[in-house]
Amino acid sequence: MRTKYLIVGNSAGGIGAAEAIRQVDKQGALTIVSEEPYPTYSRPLISKYLARERTLEGILFRPSNFYDQNDILFLPGKRVTHLELDHRTAWLEGTEQIAWEKLLLATGGKPIFPKIEGSDKKGVLTFTTLDDAKAADSFLDNRRKAVVIGGGLIGISLTEALVKRGIHVVVVEMKERILNTILDQQASSMAEEILRQAGVKIVTGHTVVEVNGRESVEGATLDNGDTMPCDLLLVAIGVLPRSELAVNAKLETNRGIVVDRHMATNDPSVYACGDVAEAYDFVYGENRLSPIWPNAYIGGRAAGFNMAGIPTKYCGGTAMNSLNYFGVDITCAGLPTAPNDDGYEVISRQESDTYQKVILKDNLIVGMIFAEAIDKSGVIFGLMRDKVNVESFKQSLLADDFGLAFLPRELWQERLKAPPELILQSAPSIQTEEETFLGE
Repeated sequence: MRTKYLIVGNSAGGIGAAEAIRQVDKQGALTIVSEEPYPTYSRPLISKYLARERTLEGILFRPSNFYDQNDILFLPGKRVTHLELDHRTAWLEGTEQIAWEKLLLATGGKPIFPKIEGSDKKGVLTFTTLDDAKAADSFLDNRRKAVVIGGGLIGISLTEALVKRGIHVVVVEMKERILNTILDQQASSMAEEILRQAGVKIVTGHTVVEVNGRESVEGATLDNGDTMPCDLLLVAIGVLPRSELAVNAKLETNRGIVVDRHMATNDPSVYACGDVAEAYDFVYGENRLSPIWPNAYIGGRAAGFNMAGIPTKYCGGTAMNSLNYFGVDITCAGLPTAPNDDGYEVISRQESDTYQKVILKDNLIVGMIFAEAIDKSGVIFGLMRDKVNVESFKQSLLADDFGLAFLPRELWQERLKAPPELILQSAPSIQTEEETFLGE
């Protein structure tokens, strides 16, 4: 079998690339291979599925007829086992082969699973895919207590779903506080209080070392010897890049697949995006892993345009998350805390149950956190992404009425003339956290 474009991966990055390709090339053969049997769905919304707030149809990323409408050959339930770059061929399980002209690796991430004694017991699960959510759902009707390992985005999103299903949850986080990679101490404390008010127990500074029980989970033992009863244990620490295909094909890899600003690997016929790729981060000014949904999609679109022959530079992404836990909104991007360096400046504001903070370096915004009062976060993120020098108005960034009027005339006039798609890209989604992490 031959195809002009082969995409391995069927989530945000792969779909973004397919849509970009079809904008340019309506006729070239386009094939998407996916290990999962489902049409493309929003992986971050699997917590809504587990909470029984959404059906499968309710978490689809595109309509189920997306592939037919875009003349895409979709091969679900298929796994690519290895690549032959010299022959531009992908081997699938069995003897099936696909020859390509341009290849995109959008293989996403795999769950991090630490060594835990007894982790092979029934009731020990991960939470990355729809099948994981289905597996967890099948356990919940007959269980009442769960331990969630991991106090990051995935773990807290999962915790909220479990609470909505009537499960008593204990979150075990190895670091000193939850959401420690994206929030500072103040915002993290606010999030912890929200969870505690919802009945969630939080244990920080420890980890689970043993799963208790005979064949099924009956409890968990921590590294300090404490035990806690539970009948379900979910590992939600995070994901690692699924870069095995690239490594075995001897493509350049570091923590993930290394790509340039056009999302191309060191092989000019192969591209990568999403969780598996180390792509440009505009805050750090270098390539980094950034496993969140918007970056995967935008990176995929950049890859797709380049695959179709339209030179397109990836504008870069950064850590950006919009959370909504138990009805409380938190939006954050870039650095959560200022490094111990004289070049950084912090502007913050706190009033009762609201918290706002902006981090500057050389009068450029490099980090932001908004808790509850998030209405200005989109404007701030736009200034951050566009590297706007805010020296003349930085003391007004957190003002109640901050907006375009505070910007120098030439700057706000320029932004008002910006095309709609640029304005939309400037603002982070503030719907829920499920929209922003776990890209593929």
